[in-house]
Amino acid sequence: MTNILVRLFVKNYNDTENDQVRTAYGVLASIVGILCNILLFAVKVAIGTLVGSIAVVADAFNNLSDAFSSIISFVGVKLASRPADQEHPFGHGRYEYIAAFIVACLVIEVGFTFIQSSFDKILHPEAVTFSIVSVIILCLSILVKLWLGLFNRKLGKKINSTVMMATSADALGDVLTTLATIVSLLIYGILGWNVDGIVGMVVAIVVVFAGINIAKDTIRPLLGERPDPKVYKMLEKKVESYEGIVGTHDLIIHNYGPTKSMATIHAEVSNKEDIETSHELIDKIEREVTKETGIFLVIHMDPVDVEDPFVIQWRKRVYDMIHEMDPNVSAHDFRMVKGKEQINLIFDIVVPYSYDLEKTHQFTIRLEERIKRMDSRCQCVITIDHSFGDE
Repeated sequence: MTNILVRLFVKNYNDTENDQVRTAYGVLASIVGILCNILLFAVKVAIGTLVGSIAVVADAFNNLSDAFSSIISFVGVKLASRPADQEHPFGHGRYEYIAAFIVACLVIEVGFTFIQSSFDKILHPEAVTFSIVSVIILCLSILVKLWLGLFNRKLGKKINSTVMMATSADALGDVLTTLATIVSLLIYGILGWNVDGIVGMVVAIVVVFAGINIAKDTIRPLLGERPDPKVYKMLEKKVESYEGIVGTHDLIIHNYGPTKSMATIHAEVSNKEDIETSHELIDKIEREVTKETGIFLVIHMDPVDVEDPFVIQWRKRVYDMIHEMDPNVSAHDFRMVKGKEQINLIFDIVVPYSYDLEKTHQFTIRLEERIKRMDSRCQCVITIDHSFGDE
């Protein structure tokens, strides 16, 4: 069914890097979600009213909130597809994250509303009318929601959509809550125990936690989350693969939407190489990597000494010493200013985020003491840094 819908309504559906194709996927998922959830809402409200079940009605209004969520997803996908302009040079892709966050807030609000309703039902239980018809229809609802969840997940993975993955998680959570509703009706029908309010409370709590989890997933990219380690390593590897690049560091990836990213990286080149030659190499890498990966790359060129044996020896000593003290700490941008009475060692060290100010300070003191024991003329000029990617 999913493949049939995609082929019918998404032109050039295999070209998922194309913004228009991506938008078509989002529109399809939103419209299917709206239609399915409105149908489920109408059916469940009728059943819940008929049998007097707060659990069924709670489940129905959860479907209604899902329909509104699909509408918001539709608007979010449309806004995210707008091209870059003067005010937003990297496009409007983050609208998709905002839409997903609004969906999460709606889910949480519905959950809290029915926590209150279920609590009242527990304090003041009402008679529930058992109907095998209602159980059958709710079972059909589970099948619809299961398909809808898998539908959104498949499309979400295909185009890397936060909104669709959030909608999928919500739909699959609904499968569990509807299943709980069926269990409460069966318990009443078989044993005569009215656990409707308790099950309604469980349903509502599950809905709230589902909303919180969706919110967490959508807030991360808005706050600036750590990039995918695979993408991080891939960019480092590509830049370092060019002849003339000694090493890289300080790679930062900025996310402006699921398909729009910018990266900056420091690339080390020999300080003996002609500056124009190195600059030409850097320009070439920027063009080729951007074209190949779709990530807009900006490279800062760092000249390093790769010929002076004295500098090379000290660089290795310091780097090995740092690794020996803590394998999780690294160094880069090593330079030396040599004099008869004093030798300045200038470098950056990258410490884990678990290092607080005191621990970092103690580490640098111990490092400087060990270096001085090797040569009392050495003075360290250390800049503290953190990794912006995979540690």
